Amino acid sequence: MSEARQGQDARAILFTMSTSALEPTAAVGVNWDLSALFAGLDDPRIEATWAEAHRRADAFATANRGRVATLAQDGHALAGAIREYESLSNEASKPVHFANLVFAADVSKAEHGAFLQAQMERASELRVKLMFFELELQELEPAVVAAALASPDLQAYAHFLHTRLAYRPHKLSETEEVLLEEVANTGSRAWQRLHEEVYANHTFHYTDPHTGEVQDLSIEEVLDTMKGSDRAVRKAGAEAFTAGLQETRRVSVFLYNTLLADKRLEDRLRKFEHPESSRHLANELDKETVDLVTGLCRDRSDIVARYYRVKREILGVDQLTEYDRYAPLFEAKRKVGWPEAQTIVTESFARLHPDMETRAREFFEKGWIDAEPRPGKSGGAFCSYNTPDTHPVLLQTYLGSMDDVMTLAHEMGHGVHASLSRSQTPFNFDGTLPLAELSSIFAEMVTFERLVSEADDRDRLALYAQKIEGIFASVNRQAAMFRFEQRCHAKRREEGELSAEDFEALWHDEIQSMFLDSVALGEGHRCWWQYVGHFVFAPFYVYAYAFGELLSLGVYEKAKAEGPSFVDRYVEVLRLGGSKTPHELMGLIGIDLKDKAFWLGGFAVIERMVGEFEALWARQKGA
Repeated sequence: MSEARQGQDARAILFTMSTSALEPTAAVGVNWDLSALFAGLDDPRIEATWAEAHRRADAFATANRGRVATLAQDGHALAGAIREYESLSNEASKPVHFANLVFAADVSKAEHGAFLQAQMERASELRVKLMFFELELQELEPAVVAAALASPDLQAYAHFLHTRLAYRPHKLSETEEVLLEEVANTGSRAWQRLHEEVYANHTFHYTDPHTGEVQDLSIEEVLDTMKGSDRAVRKAGAEAFTAGLQETRRVSVFLYNTLLADKRLEDRLRKFEHPESSRHLANELDKETVDLVTGLCRDRSDIVARYYRVKREILGVDQLTEYDRYAPLFEAKRKVGWPEAQTIVTESFARLHPDMETRAREFFEKGWIDAEPRPGKSGGAFCSYNTPDTHPVLLQTYLGSMDDVMTLAHEMGHGVHASLSRSQTPFNFDGTLPLAELSSIFAEMVTFERLVSEADDRDRLALYAQKIEGIFASVNRQAAMFRFEQRCHAKRREEGELSAEDFEALWHDEIQSMFLDSVALGEGHRCWWQYVGHFVFAPFYVYAYAFGELLSLGVYEKAKAEGPSFVDRYVEVLRLGGSKTPHELMGLIGIDLKDKAFWLGGFAVIERMVGEFEALWARQKGA
């Protein structure tokens, strides 16, 4: 799975609810069909795929090693080599996609983890054989590439070539690149897997505040206790979570220190100026644009504080703390069965564009969704794009809440984006992280507006609360976590190994900053940085959530203002996948990513929603 699209939100969390306790609205029996990839772990096509991939890789290396500079003199010849490399890479990615999906469907089975590890190791073996090609491409002079691009055959790979050339200042020799690739499975990737397995299998000892009964909960179950209406239960859940993290504290501190040092080493070898520079390069964004957006997230913490002051009044407490942040104002009364959820989402997509509705219906009709609650299933939700010649799939655990409907709409937005971009070739199919949320947030907003229009005032207030808190979690919290990462990496490089107290002080300072005085995070919250997997397996990934949410809110406002003509252009942008840079794609719909006013417009949308929430509460109080 690629980092940008393949369900990183869901990693390291285990769904353990007993099937006997399921809501009648749960999506029991809604499982995905992965046969477009493989029939099962024992499918002989898996071994055949690897054998053919290695045969082709050997032939490709024989034909092209040391000859890329010569190929570049003829655009037609270079295009032919890229097409073969692209086709080979596409086929070889399928066993890894399949292994990740099988693992997510049931992480409790040891054979699934072993199968995933085996596919990752086979992929590494293949990458070593093919590594020369991109390294030789990176050695090409820009003028040579510009001349080659005059060939019509190469036009489809212009973006691919430009992104590869961008890494030219940071490439190592082939021997060094091969060494880094081979040691990664027993180095950084091994530490990442350890983090995943520690938190997927760790138990948290929760004491029921009313009965005194002690229960052993998974990470998702203990986090879920902090989303209920009973404050005593939430407090007990927070205490159990903190106590459980204290048990893993030493492992997490050593593990993260090791990965910080590992990244420092690689950044030094590759001559990256800042710890986050490699992420910016992968995202095709400059530091100034990222700093603009993340800086505005901190500057507009006043909107977060404004909302939570109202929530404090609604909950009737003197002070909100870490276990009150996601407490429901009251449970939305409406429950939505799976067939109705399907109708809501597809009809919402129909309001956007007929092609989006058609693509959404495919997921339901062709078995591209795994929504069944069951033991061993990964928690969270994700869309896996897979490959353009197969199809995307969605995973979530659907129980019938209004929030589950919103999650379905969000992931379906990703799925429709993936489906629309399947017309692109593999190298132009998958876009960058900053645009990953472009379709998902858009879809979520139109579904949210439909649900709000059908709800009574009480449910409407609950829906606004869920939506606003979700936005804050994506925008302000992710930006705060990005700043936490920046400070951790900088401190590790300047002062050496960090202590647990160092990490905890940085975490507390940055997360507290998003709430101002509206929420007081307690001492127990200081160690909660440990379970955030993004810090471990994808450094600086998190800012893309803030970027994507704000971008999508701004695009949605533009669509409402400009109407159908804008939506047509927007859908065409989705079809383009990753064939252009984020700046180029957004330019097609009249958006300048360097324009501060545009980003402030995203915050204006959030502020308006908070105002609508305040008005609903005023009306509720007066009723």
